[in-house]
Amino acid sequence: MITAVFCIAVIIACIYIMVKGIGLSDDLDFGAGAYYYADIPEFYETFGVMDAFKPTLPYIVYVLIFLAWGVLMYLLWKWVDKR
Repeated sequence: MITAVFCIAVIIACIYIMVKGIGLSDDLDFGAGAYYYADIPEFYETFGVMDAFKPTLPYIVYVLIFLAWGVLMYLLWKWVDKR
C-alpha cells in the first residue's frame, strides 16, 4: 500500500515538474533532453569534470570489474533470497 502511494506521488510530482517547466533553462532549449546536464554546450570545458579521473588501466579492465561486481551482487541476492 505504501509503495503504491509513493509511486503515485512520484508520478504526480513528475507531471507537475514537467508542466511547470521546473529546472529548465530558457537559454538552452533542447526539448526533453534539456533536463540533462550532458546537453549543455561545452559542459566539460565549463566544469572540468573529465579532469578528475585519469584511467590508468585499459578500458576492458573497468568493464570486467563492473561485470564481476554485477555477478557478485546477483549471487549475494540469490543467497539472501534463500534465507
